Amino acid sequence: MLSASVAEVHDFALTVRALVDHYPNERDVTASIADTLAELLADKAFTLPASHITAHPDHYVMYPLYVAPDGAFSIASAVWNVGQRTPVHGHETWGVVGIYSGVEREVRYAKPADGVVPERLGEHDWSPGEVTVCCTTDDDVHAVSCAGDLPCVGIHVYGANIGELRRRSYDADTGDVAWFVSPWATPATS
Repeated sequence: MLSASVAEVHDFALTVRALVDHYPNERDVTASIADTLAELLADKAFTLPASHITAHPDHYVMYPLYVAPDGAFSIASAVWNVGQRTPVHGHETWGVVGIYSGVEREVRYAKPADGVVPERLGEHDWSPGEVTVCCTTDDDVHAVSCAGDLPCVGIHVYGANIGELRRRSYDADTGDVAWFVSPWATPATS
């Protein structure tokens, strides 16, 4: 028997699959996924297992909640400990983020040409239950950090297997581009 949270993630993944298959336009699919994710986060009975909300002492982590067998999308639990942040980076795909716990600070940048210093556009703090379309293929450069005094946990849905996707990071001072893969973290077992 599946626990309530595992069953809910499974049902959410089935819904995301249907939306990905139905909407060819990434703006439509992300808007629909954002609505569905907001409903999941509003369910007070929904909980993620402790193994998928545990912060790493040295860096942020992404735990796989679901990866579509065909790589069309993935669902992750992303965890930042207090003081942790990402570099300025892109995703090379669309993405939707909903905050499960803590506060996530997102600093958005204009997508630069290679070698151009990223232009800062603004920042926003996202709180539990809030959902945002964090990226589309043409608008996806930001940096993320834990903004509170408790770890931040977000549920991230991407239009690819984000744990294997090559992505760009940007040096905020020079504009230099580096390619990286943000690999999946292995959840702790008890």
